[in-house]
Amino acid sequence: WLTSDNMHHQWLLLAACFWVIFMFMVASKFITLTFKDPDGYGAKQEPLILTAVTKVEDVHVPEEKHWPEEFQPTGKAFSGNLIHQPLVHMERLELLRNVCRDTALRDLSHAAVSKFVLDRIFVCDKHKILFCQTPKVGNTQWKKVLIVLNGAFSSIEEIPENIVHDHEKNGLPRLSSFSDSEIKKRLNLYFKFFIVRDPFERLISAFKDKFVHNPRFEPWYRHEIAPGIIRKYRKNRTETKGLQFEDFVRYLGDPNHRWLDVQFGDHIIHWVTYVELCAPCEITYSVIGHHETLEDDAPYILKAAGIDHLVSYPTIPPGITVYNRTKVERYFSGISKRDIRRLYARFEGDFKLFGYPEPDFLLN
Repeated sequence: WLTSDNMHHQWLLLAACFWVIFMFMVASKFITLTFKDPDGYGAKQEPLILTAVTKVEDVHVPEEKHWPEEFQPTGKAFSGNLIHQPLVHMERLELLRNVCRDTALRDLSHAAVSKFVLDRIFVCDKHKILFCQTPKVGNTQWKKVLIVLNGAFSSIEEIPENIVHDHEKNGLPRLSSFSDSEIKKRLNLYFKFFIVRDPFERLISAFKDKFVHNPRFEPWYRHEIAPGIIRKYRKNRTETKGLQFEDFVRYLGDPNHRWLDVQFGDHIIHWVTYVELCAPCEITYSVIGHHETLEDDAPYILKAAGIDHLVSYPTIPPGITVYNRTKVERYFSGISKRDIRRLYARFEGDFKLFGYPEPDFLLN
């Protein structure tokens, strides 16, 4: 009887030892996965969302061990644990990292974090958020969200439309307005996001808005930029119509387009690449939203930033975010394959980085 009892206790002790060892192995694996270097470059191991690997042009900041309280990270996305992110957002970030590593696409995927990029990034210090503006993907609404968060207005409905883009009155500072050390800290610790859209559909939207409808408060698109493109890229010199989409495509696809871009100044932000606007391979963004899934992405971004209880994204009209394949094919139907291929060559980085397929009419 005593022998049987002793054996019983030995088996219980052995089982307990195995259980402790098993739990220790699980905990070790969890810690390894959570703090694994996201880029795999053998650099200092830190949580993916917490620290950005940035290459800010001409910004040199000494390493600091303790951040001031006002720069402590906030928002639910800063947990450092990607398990809490929906699979689609994890996949987008993983795709971005993989394409950024592709040396064959380096010239199309990398951009210096210059003043041009810093001018595109709006700051909400109160809630530690950075938003990179990519025109023609619903950015006006996101700027309204940040205006409310910054306290300039108490609700989105109260914001006059003429105030949204008036950067002297809307209370939205640009990242470029801060000192080098303050820029570095915000890039490293704030919640950062931007929105993308099918690159060709975005170009169509920019063309229609700036050169067809042409708002009265932006006359330079029709009276200065359009004539400049026509003089350089219109084949039929006897044609007297305004800027045509074919002219616009030739301009954008020209490898020597930059000499005109310099003349046009910051007005080119409506059609330059996402890479040039937001430097996604140099700045580690927390979330990348897609215009085509904005109904789902907008609430997720607000929740991930920890502000969903403070503000809501404005109502999205039905169907406005749906990719319109027929419209895209119609606009490109009269464009030569050579011009379309040259255009795609310039925007290939945007297509690859954000998972947009090569257009069907390029494959036929």
